[in-house]
Amino acid sequence: MTDTVRRVQYFYVEAPDKPGEGAKLLTMLKEAGVDLLAFSGFPKGRRAQIDFIPADQAAFRAAVRKAKLKLVGPKTGFLVQGDDRVGAAAELMTKLADAGINVTAVDAVAAGAGRYGAILWVKPRDVNKAAKALGAS
Repeated sequence: MTDTVRRVQYFYVEAPDKPGEGAKLLTMLKEAGVDLLAFSGFPKGRRAQIDFIPADQAAFRAAVRKAKLKLVGPKTGFLVQGDDRVGAAAELMTKLADAGINVTAVDAVAAGAGRYGAILWVKPRDVNKAAKALGAS
């Protein structure tokens, strides 16, 4: 099976960089019935940036609005899913390198049951070029 690469819209919020903040955000989304395709969090100065790739943007926006959070986005990224194999991430990165595209950030993980997934971001000016290089839908 080949990899499936999807161009996706992501959003982010900033939160205090302290224990429990991510759990609080994820619980709020869970209680609102929001399904996430992916999320990633990392420190940003003295705060944390939490990126979300929702399955349903309207439901996500409504939940965030109800929680009175400051939302940034949508911005574009890529969601990759496929059969796990040695070098899967190297193949993705090589396609982008060969196209002259610098990757802003990437997270990849073995998902179990022989599957893997990745989310990656490129500069806005490179999104269309990256989509073509990756064969994104």
